[in-house]
Amino acid sequence: MSISPAQRYQSCHLCPRGCGADRLSGRKGFCGEGAVLRLGTTAIHFGEEPSITGKRGSGTLFFSGCSCKCFFCQNHQISQGEQLGKCMTEEALLDEMRRLVRAGVHNLNFVTADHYWPTVLELCRTLRAEGCDLPFLWNCSGYETPEMVDELSDVVDIFLPDFKFMNPDLAEMCMGDRNYPEIALHAIAEMVDRKGFLRPWDASGELTASAGTMVRHLVLPGQLRNSLTVLDILHDAFGGRLPLSLMSQYMPMPECARRGFLNTRLTEREFTRVREHAEELGFDHVYFQLGLGDDRFAPDFTKENPFPAQ
Repeated sequence: MSISPAQRYQSCHLCPRGCGADRLSGRKGFCGEGAVLRLGTTAIHFGEEPSITGKRGSGTLFFSGCSCKCFFCQNHQISQGEQLGKCMTEEALLDEMRRLVRAGVHNLNFVTADHYWPTVLELCRTLRAEGCDLPFLWNCSGYETPEMVDELSDVVDIFLPDFKFMNPDLAEMCMGDRNYPEIALHAIAEMVDRKGFLRPWDASGELTASAGTMVRHLVLPGQLRNSLTVLDILHDAFGGRLPLSLMSQYMPMPECARRGFLNTRLTEREFTRVREHAEELGFDHVYFQLGLGDDRFAPDFTKENPFPAQ
């Protein structure tokens, strides 16, 4: 007997937390969400890497809730249970996806949709059946189950996972699961196995990517060893051709001050050392983000346009 997407929210084990919440009955999972779709915003976005944004932008759909819940998240207004975001029916979300496609974006970019993936998967299949040939991009934390990666690979063209932590203690402090490094590395391996590396690689953005995997890593202040080890592990696992995006945009969020941890900005010296290490290892497909703590990357989801500077 087949199981509907809605039924998969019962006794929820969609993410590695496996919290078992009956989200279908309205109970919130660890992610902070029930079974009703909730989005922080949808937009034609120009804040991604050139291979994703291109000249016409990426059709982004920012989902509320998160199973990772890093306390320093720049999207904390929608990821940390503050109940920001608009509830949408499946048909309303499908219409929004169609609107973005008609607007001429280079791809549809599902941001932190992991806890809704059974529903999003069905909507992607519907859009494909209607003739949409845009790349579908899964923009995620790296904290994914193998089952999710396997099933989504049938419709998702591009995987854009984070690899946040290689230090289990740091992962425990930031998001409450010291198993994150093992889980994320396995998920990324599955993504690369199914989709290969991001292609075509054109750092100018003239040719946008149509398929493959690119890994993002946000360099955290005072955690240089974590970033250097992340690069070592990724190189050992995938070699120097793995596409990377090394990000310097870290800005302390309100919870950082309350905890007294990660409450400073990244220094130029720290980011330069990470960049040098990537070059020493021989990574040759890398985006290095310019600027430190750029305010343009701190959205305000209380506003109609959370990204006014882009």
